[in-house]
Amino acid sequence: MTEEQEAEVDDQADDVDENADDAAEAEGLQAGDFVTLAYTAYTVEDDQLVDTTDPEVAEEEGVDDQGQEFKPRTLVLGEGHIFDEVEEEIIGGEVGDSGTVTIAAENAFGEYDPDDVQTVSAEKIDEDDRYPGANVQVDGRQGYISTIVGGRARVDFNHPLAGEDVEYEYEIVEEVDDREEQAAGLFEMYLGMEPELWIETDEVEEEVPVEPDEDEDEDEDAEPEFETEVVEKETLYLEATPQMTMNQQWMMGKQQIGQDVIDKLGVDRVIVQEVIDGMGGMGMPGMMGGMGGGAGAEADIEEALEDADVDADEIVEELEGAEE
Repeated sequence: MTEEQEAEVDDQADDVDENADDAAEAEGLQAGDFVTLAYTAYTVEDDQLVDTTDPEVAEEEGVDDQGQEFKPRTLVLGEGHIFDEVEEEIIGGEVGDSGTVTIAAENAFGEYDPDDVQTVSAEKIDEDDRYPGANVQVDGRQGYISTIVGGRARVDFNHPLAGEDVEYEYEIVEEVDDREEQAAGLFEMYLGMEPELWIETDEVEEEVPVEPDEDEDEDEDAEPEFETEVVEKETLYLEATPQMTMNQQWMMGKQQIGQDVIDKLGVDRVIVQEVIDGMGGMGMPGMMGGMGGGAGAEADIEEALEDADVDADEIVEELEGAEE
């Protein structure tokens, strides 16, 4: 064996050792795992609530009337769904682990920048929002009014928690393996709600290209041939309620959300089903059998014209004259 071959063998052995070490270090929760996390975060200096999953904390802080459900949340590790410092603590951990992590202001909501406080014309702000503390959008930027005098407003474009260190208490409640639960957690994270959903395997007809016969000469100009084949597709079905249909996040990003769900769950497709309930036999106005329609409609119109002292024939003549 030459020296070069011996060196190559040694390198391969080192790679095996490194992989073994990596496997040993990869115990516990890892990036890509779904976990349910309970947490509460406060600012360090002012003890101001940043976020919580605890309904008791929400009630104490007076935020339990904001229409959201306070409960442990499902998220995906390694996807930036939580502060990096918290994620680093969780990865490698186990269900039941808990801890407290302090996030520096620069890694939380950013340092406070005095240059992001600007004076603007009050004309750029809606009249209903011209008061100190109002959240406003000026020239595409979100901020709040610190002071307003006459026709000038002082707008702070810093995040309301900029400059604040954050203390984050967490507990890993469970690892989520059920894919329907994973999907529900993703949609709650994206939309703030859990739609009704389920996963099924469907048989679907699909056009697939026909592989050319190896014995035949391949004609580069020949049109590709296709044949219909029945394939299995794993489908995530999603029932779109009116609440979901009108959700702004869904309206703006349904394609991206659907693709993210496909990538993370490994399903083949997402089908959104919209259910329209019947109205108990009542038709649409002006339709046959509905309000204002049917055989009685003409009589009602004639009666209305007589009550208004209007000659229907004169109206027809005027319309025909206008067309000419």
